[in-house]
Amino acid sequence: MEEFFTWSALGTYAGATLAVTLITQLVKGIGWIERIPTRITSYVVALIVLIAAAAVAGELTWSSAGLAVINAVVVSLAANGAFDAVNGVTR
Repeated sequence: MEEFFTWSALGTYAGATLAVTLITQLVKGIGWIERIPTRITSYVVALIVLIAAAAVAGELTWSSAGLAVINAVVVSLAANGAFDAVNGVTR
């Protein structure tokens, strides 16, 4: 494997979840982003990742963008849950 991520891997559930987890943890403490709830930040990151992956793969249509809005919820919640599980956070 020559690359950590590929665009096709980012288009999968597992790849998108991992990328969203990492990017969210990287940016959530930066300046004005710090005031935004992490779940919202995570959702926006998931939406950007999914739309970018579809665009690069040449599969971005109005239909796929609409599905990305819904899929971003699933990816975001999975990313948040994975981070909480690793850190032993209970609610």
